[in-house]
Amino acid sequence: MTFSNNANEPIGSGPLPRRASRGVVVQHGARKVVVGGDAPVVVQSMTNTDTADVIGTAIQVKELARAGSEIVRITVNTPEAAAAVPAIREQLDKMDIDVPLVGDFHYNGHLLLRDYPECAQALSKYRINPGNVGQGAKRDTQFAQMIETAIRYDKPVRIGVNWGSLDQALLARIMDENAARAQPWSAQSVMYEALITSAIENAQRAEEIGLGRDKIVLSCKVSGVQDLIAVYRELAKRCDYALHLGLTEAGMGSKGIVASTAALSVLLQEGIGDTIRISLTPEPGGDRTKEVVVGQEILQTMGLRKFTPMVIACPGCGRTTSTVFQELADNIQTFLREQMPEWKKTYPGVEAMNVAVMGCIVNGPGESKHANIGISLPGTGESPAAPVFVDGQKVATLRGERIVDEFKTIVLDYVQKNYSRDTVA
Repeated sequence: MTFSNNANEPIGSGPLPRRASRGVVVQHGARKVVVGGDAPVVVQSMTNTDTADVIGTAIQVKELARAGSEIVRITVNTPEAAAAVPAIREQLDKMDIDVPLVGDFHYNGHLLLRDYPECAQALSKYRINPGNVGQGAKRDTQFAQMIETAIRYDKPVRIGVNWGSLDQALLARIMDENAARAQPWSAQSVMYEALITSAIENAQRAEEIGLGRDKIVLSCKVSGVQDLIAVYRELAKRCDYALHLGLTEAGMGSKGIVASTAALSVLLQEGIGDTIRISLTPEPGGDRTKEVVVGQEILQTMGLRKFTPMVIACPGCGRTTSTVFQELADNIQTFLREQMPEWKKTYPGVEAMNVAVMGCIVNGPGESKHANIGISLPGTGESPAAPVFVDGQKVATLRGERIVDEFKTIVLDYVQKNYSRDTVA
């Protein structure tokens, strides 16, 4: 057996590649979020409140925005919901929440945008599902009406195809074309082709009506990991529109998180995707903002963006029968995320900080030295002392019942010294 030795060649390939796409500006007032182009991948989310409930919806949008959602989508499905949109926008502006709002339209969007012009104006972007804009002769007219409204108010549009609501006439056409092939494709391949064709043809139709290419985002949502990867790889080859990624109906809890991470990480690694949404089913009474956190963590762990200081923590083993390090890791991670809405204004760059919370002497001191700040808690049978390391140097040894509070104080002191605007300048 022989082994190659390329010691003179560096390991690693540098920054991940990014597919070239047109940048789309989603704007509210002075706040501009760029999707595509050279902009970082954008995290967005969606409310699950009744949009007609102005206060409830505004509060949830605020929570999502404070968690880090850079765009928030709301359902606009009834006259009451459309009438509420300007009031929701007004409430958000009063709370200094300038996050752009996207209106999600199905079936009657052409009527709601026509009958409620203040809604059309208050929204920063429209989401149109071409499978749900109408049937037969009405379809093209109603699609055109929505695009014309977007042009009138200078709004971008996401043309969002979903395999649960495909345009049946288009699907029938693709199936007929397939039947005429000498070697027909599988039903799965036909479905993929219908999704991609629907997205691109409707984008081209929007351009023919007069909507600029820099106003169009595409998505082709499916709920299977391999299906999503296959569809987006092909979609990315065929167009340069900005692309929205998301595994639709991803599921609840760990299943939804794992499935979304598996699908999106592969595509992002290949440079595909300009904005993402993690479609988690909330657990009863669960926090809607979890989908934002998961989206951020996917991008940050892949090295694509930085949102909040990362906590490195060991999984625990027979050496760490105490739960102290687990509780400290959870406490510190929650503390850091809660500080970020204010810290990002006051301490630029703090989101790149790494914090290690380790459980025993095996890897604890070493991992702690690699982090900006690290603490190595004693494992079972070890001396009841927790050395703290700052930028690789031991600075303190903590003992007793106040370890959590004392460690938080050290973290805060580090942030203030290293990330203040005066320090950065």
